[in-house]
Amino acid sequence: MGYFTRRYFVVSAATSAISLLLSPLVAIAAPGKPETTEVELGFIALTDSAPLIIAKEKGFFNKQGMTGVELKKQTSWAVTRDNLELGGSRGGIDGAHILTPMPYLLSTGAITKSKQPLPMLILARLNTQGQAISGSKEFLDEKLKVKAPNLIETIDKKNKTGDKFKAAVTFPGGTHDLWMRYWMAANGVDPDKNADLVVIPPPQMVANMQSGTMDVFCVGEPWNERLVNKKLGYTITQTGEIWKEHPEKAFTMRADWVKKNPNASLRLLMAVQQAQKWADNPANTKELAEILSEDKYVKASVDDLLPRLQGTVDYGDGRKVTNSPFKMYFWNNNASFPYKSHDAWFITENIRWGYLPKNTNTNALVKQVNRADLWRAAAKANGYGTGPASDSRGVEVFFDGVKFNPANPQAYLNSLKIKALK
Repeated sequence: MGYFTRRYFVVSAATSAISLLLSPLVAIAAPGKPETTEVELGFIALTDSAPLIIAKEKGFFNKQGMTGVELKKQTSWAVTRDNLELGGSRGGIDGAHILTPMPYLLSTGAITKSKQPLPMLILARLNTQGQAISGSKEFLDEKLKVKAPNLIETIDKKNKTGDKFKAAVTFPGGTHDLWMRYWMAANGVDPDKNADLVVIPPPQMVANMQSGTMDVFCVGEPWNERLVNKKLGYTITQTGEIWKEHPEKAFTMRADWVKKNPNASLRLLMAVQQAQKWADNPANTKELAEILSEDKYVKASVDDLLPRLQGTVDYGDGRKVTNSPFKMYFWNNNASFPYKSHDAWFITENIRWGYLPKNTNTNALVKQVNRADLWRAAAKANGYGTGPASDSRGVEVFFDGVKFNPANPQAYLNSLKIKALK
């Protein structure tokens, strides 16, 4: 209980249903023979899908006896959601590279087509940082950055033309939606009143910017780099500038699959951790970019993928940096560990913007979905130790000076001026 809240809310019926399903599930002490060698895992064409792709391409899944792992490319996060609801046995998928809030939204039934809870588990964080908010070249003269006191003036000017300022994100309540909303609100803009937030799949962001259907977007790489390379816009801010070393994607599995296949789940997780270590080795970065560039994976040029993987960022507005502290991490600095305190922030932000009800039992929901215990078991089996001393990274500080204390998320919510609580 110490990792975030001491304030209890009413437990929803959805949360109770999850609890009943997951109560027999216990941590696995050591890897045994996998119950199955086959599983269907989804991914989106993004750089941060690398751990799953590398685990497949470099044989880490095979070495763990998981010889039948099939990676299925998804066209959007909505399709990922639908295929997780179907499950592998019905032609869908059993796990995925996913936006961290989505397993929580699925587990409560907030986004399922059936409106019924689909219990999910987070087994690992796949990466930290490595996303960006980008702007159309139309706004180059505005010189928008992470701190943008002129943002509201810029948006008002666009709105007065009769064409409302459009901000593209990848999924309602997902990480990019939350980064966009946080950046706007911290700069005095109410994203629900002053702008139109539109949902666009990640690989389609650049084409939509080119056609003039959006003004800014938030997405993972390599699509921000491609926008700059095509001279269609510029990077306003790397998301690590909003919140340094923030959590991003997660490795999620259907809870029923993990319950049925505990040893196979542990072995999948061990392989993903091994792939994350491989991906964060600078000696492998060029090969990583080459593998990701393949059509069956990200389908982008090495020129779009490699620079930002190396921490080289051309913002497209005259700013250029090397060795950026805001580059993507897969393993280093505990990037892979699924801190429960981070998931508490995602739930709190989803409450803030009305995606989850304000009486959501944050404590219970994180406890049910986040399986940091399995991560520690896999790390130990890999010989990597057992991870951080605590499931909490402590108080987090954002670019505008706002602090999130995971021991009191309600105080954080109360301190925010712009919000849309249900």
